[in-house]
Formats: sequence, C-alpha cells, structure tokens
Amino acid sequence: MFLLKTDKAREELRPGQRTLSQRERALLLMADGRHTVTDFGPIFGGVEEARRVASELHAQGYLQLAQPAPAPIQTRAPVQPAPVQVPVPVSVPAPEEAPYQAPGNAADNFEGRRSLATTRMFLFDLCERMFARRDPLQAERLREALREARDGLTMLMVAETMLADIEREAGAERAAAIRERIDKLMPREALH
Repeated sequence: MFLLKTDKAREELRPGQRTLSQRERALLLMADGRHTVTDFGPIFGGVEEARRVASELHAQGYLQLAQPAPAPIQTRAPVQPAPVQVPVPVSVPAPEEAPYQAPGNAADNFEGRRSLATTRMFLFDLCERMFARRDPLQAERLREALREARDGLTMLMVAETMLADIEREAGAERAAAIRERIDKLMPREALH
C-alpha cells in the first residue's frame, strides 16, 4: 500500500504549524501516494522504524493508505526533436592549441563550500531536468517538498525519493552517479 498525506497532514505542513517532529514532518512531505513504507526504510535506518513512524502518523490521522494509481495511457508516441545540423568550419588548429576535452558537470569537480543551499539548488535543477516534462504532478510535489525542507534530514529524504524514481526510470547507474554528486554538495554533518 502507498502512503498518502491527509488534509490534517497538509495543515501540519503549513508554515507556522509545527506539532510533529522533524522526522515525522519529513515523512509527511514525501507521502505522495507513490511510495510505500519500504521506500522510507533507508532514510529511517530500517523498514521497521519507518513502519513504526508511519503507523503512528496513520493512527493520528496524518496518513492514509492508497492503492497504486493506474499507469497513464499514452495516446501517441512522444515527439523527438530533430537533430540540429551545425556547419563545421574547415580549419586546421594551431599547433599550440590544447586538444578538445569534453565539458564535465559542475558538480563532478565541485570544490566549493558544501551547504544545504547549494544542495537545494542542485535538487531543484534535478527536479526540473528529470521530472518536469515526464511527470509534472510529481515535479510539483518534489518542488513543494524542497521548499519545505529546512534541514539536512528532510532534504535527504526528498533526494532519496527523487533517486528512487530516477533508479526506476533511468537505472541504478544513473541514480548512483547523481547520489555521488549530492554527497559532494551536502554538508558532511548532514550525511551522517
């Protein structure tokens, strides 16, 4: 069964409404009807702890259990943009020129200060690139969760939700590469 937040949970997540712990609020943020208790296991240090927290929230009226939604029916194949043909000028490079090196991702060689703000911006960008077109509703839920994430634990929960979806859609290798980038941006104390 999938976890889904109730109106009571939405009220709790509004600014200024803080009656639950940060961990409980983090679970509510991610309860979007697409994740089960087992999806929260790694974030809570095990499925049993995630199940305990979810059970308490369910008993208090913050969570409800939902059946999986049917997959959307695609009526036509997605349109692929035509490749752009760019004319290549014919010239011989000067002998002093360095050979071409493919540009890397800015997070690959990130040497700057680790911070929650940097991590949040990376996750917002990731949300736009990976979810906005494919699943606009999920993208909006993730954006909202990122806006509400005020600490490292909550931000990691949002990141883990994204990574679980990315792993399902793009594979474990892609998710692992993105996890490495997040680990380079997140403050060390938030990772432990």
